[in-house]
Amino acid sequence: MTQEIVRLSAVREVALSVDEVLAAVADPGAGGTCVFVGTVRQQDHDRAVDALTYLAHPSAVERLCEVAELVAGRHPVIALAATHRVGDLAVGDLAVVVAASAAHRGAAFEAARDLIDTLKASVPIWKHQQFGDGDSEWVGLP
Repeated sequence: MTQEIVRLSAVREVALSVDEVLAAVADPGAGGTCVFVGTVRQQDHDRAVDALTYLAHPSAVERLCEVAELVAGRHPVIALAATHRVGDLAVGDLAVVVAASAAHRGAAFEAARDLIDTLKASVPIWKHQQFGDGDSEWVGLP
């Protein structure tokens, strides 16, 4: 059953599309659709970000699918979708897009939040930030 609910889960080296994710969760039975778009910001920890790279473990796509299945089992959703970018990104680029559709808005909001939070905590994708002061940091390492 959840296979039909999780309509898109991907980790890509190319630019992400909000329209693609929205289309994946579109359904005539959905009264509410919630989308979260994570973008590369120009500052982190009050420091300028010059460059950012996302790296993914080979199991990242499989783990993303598992996370989406778990979230689908926890919420009364019609559909879920998630895409995450890897590679070199610039300020303003889309890093992650998730969406949930449900009969009612509350369930869509809750599922979308659960999906992004669980994805960030569980999927082996790591961020390397280069700061303007020459320092760098890894985020999300185990």
